[in-house]
Amino acid sequence: MGVAALVGCNNSGNAPTDTPTSGKISISVDESFQPIIETQVSTFEGIYKYADITANYRPEGQVVKDLLNDSTRIAVLSRELTPEEKEVFDKKQLVPRYTKIAIDAIAIIVNRNNPDSLLTLEQLRNVFDGKVKSWQQLNGKSNLKDITIVFDNNNSSTARYVKDSLTTNHTLPQNTFASDSHKALIDYVTQNENALGVIGVNWISDLDDTTAIGFQKRIKVVGISTDPAPLSTESYYQPYQAYIAQGKYPLLRYLYIISTEGRTGLGTGFAAYVAGDKGQRIILKSGLVPATMPVRVVGLN
Repeated sequence: MGVAALVGCNNSGNAPTDTPTSGKISISVDESFQPIIETQVSTFEGIYKYADITANYRPEGQVVKDLLNDSTRIAVLSRELTPEEKEVFDKKQLVPRYTKIAIDAIAIIVNRNNPDSLLTLEQLRNVFDGKVKSWQQLNGKSNLKDITIVFDNNNSSTARYVKDSLTTNHTLPQNTFASDSHKALIDYVTQNENALGVIGVNWISDLDDTTAIGFQKRIKVVGISTDPAPLSTESYYQPYQAYIAQGKYPLLRYLYIISTEGRTGLGTGFAAYVAGDKGQRIILKSGLVPATMPVRVVGLN
């Protein structure tokens, strides 16, 4: 009887089975950040042999749904939850915890044959508002025709960022299209001279990653100026790490790990790792700006 009682007690089905450094969980990740999170997960699992993290890479809208319907307790997003989304957790008596892990940027890319790789922020707003529809409106000497705006996904965080930050009516013009993936987006811009692509910078920023290097060789990254009438090319900034850290590149956003774990589990341990010294060094290497580690900016004369 004593043995039977002991076995029954140890198999009480709902008992937590994970700790901050062991166990098995699934997390939901904005697919814009797949390169950096893949590296973080593989490194974490390499250090903690009994940790098993399955990362599901999805459009931002689906990641939020996963969090709201309890499909996951850990999400990686480039925004905080809205008041309406927070209400869902209020009813469940859960308090989402935010761990800021990086400063990210949105990159604007064009075909390598496009001579217009410098745009002002005002010009970019006019393109996304639909006021400017052709390259000739931006440059009277251009031989290119109508602009085709391309995102990775209609429901992506990059599309949401542009609608929220770079448009007047939070809608995108009719010359906007979505590709099936980040690779498909790069392919389209490579093959179409009129294309203007919008992509998360971590897909092209890691100079030690062969995929990122391959992507960079196929496209141009646009330099952006906040000055409506720049006097020189020195007023334009690309999404390089130093310019992101200094705030000179204008299309910035923060990256968060959001946890609804009611206890200190594997998700909490992973968030602490990414925000800690080793995780922040991985972010630094990737070309993004760590949230908690100072970035040394070196000036070259």
